[in-house]
Amino acid sequence: MEQAIFAGGCFWCMVRPFSEREGIIKIVSGYTGGREAEAVYSAVKQGGTGHVEAVHLLYDPVLISYDEILDVFWTLTDPTDEGGQFSDRGPAYQSIIFTYTDNQKSTAQSSVKQLEESGRFQKPIVTKIKDASPFYPAEEFHQDFDRKNPFRYALYYKGSGREEFSRTYWPKDRSHLKETLTARQFFVTQENGTEPPYENEYWDNTEEGIYVDIVSGEPLFSSRDQYDAGCGWPSFTKPITDSMVREEWDVSTRHTRKEIRSSEGDSHLGHVFEDGPGASGLRYCINSAALRFIAKEDLEKEGYGDFLLLFAVRK
Repeated sequence: MEQAIFAGGCFWCMVRPFSEREGIIKIVSGYTGGREAEAVYSAVKQGGTGHVEAVHLLYDPVLISYDEILDVFWTLTDPTDEGGQFSDRGPAYQSIIFTYTDNQKSTAQSSVKQLEESGRFQKPIVTKIKDASPFYPAEEFHQDFDRKNPFRYALYYKGSGREEFSRTYWPKDRSHLKETLTARQFFVTQENGTEPPYENEYWDNTEEGIYVDIVSGEPLFSSRDQYDAGCGWPSFTKPITDSMVREEWDVSTRHTRKEIRSSEGDSHLGHVFEDGPGASGLRYCINSAALRFIAKEDLEKEGYGDFLLLFAVRK
């Protein structure tokens, strides 16, 4: 295993993108780069200790290279801002790459040069490269904050300006999907859209089968868990398994709610509400345009034969 340290403003927002990458073994939020022999949040935030908020990574270089980790890091920061990061201002929120080895240092220097030459940013790159210094883990409250406080994290991520910055400077290029998706399918899955109620393909489907992501083909829902919720969209009491979908707080409107996305394809599917009839009390309200239905009799030939087990037991 190897280690790395990155500072990029509030460490709450540095954890999730790294944790989603294969090869990242452990992430700890904390403080580094200061003069004092220890660090606590209240002192660091004021800038008096010289420390910055940072994350310490333990990673497997066989599965993810330092170059690839740097590629993730750049998408999390504004490397042209020397006064802080987004809504967090002051020296404690600088963008800094801390290196442990000469190889990390040279790789980081090359990465900075490549970013400068890319023309992605009009302003100069001011992210610093420094030798790694003692790292002090932050208080337990700050560890895995995005997982323990998902709603507060979602509000902060959007309100701080990070979300809009990432969308502007690091947009996901999915334009190729316009060649395979209809305009409505692209609008729903890639632009977080919503189709009209009752004017969609599966809201009243009664045929047995499973629903898969229209983009990635990953299995999502079974007709055995579908019911008529009276809302005009396909509704389910649960996904086939919880790991097949991902929940995120949607704070784009006044009505906060949980968005549902596919785990692998990252397609916007719909939302989940707490007014369902099942044991969990949940209603997964999903857009038909995000789904492709595969009838039970076609599962085998479509490569989803394992899911016939879902229909082996009577309701």
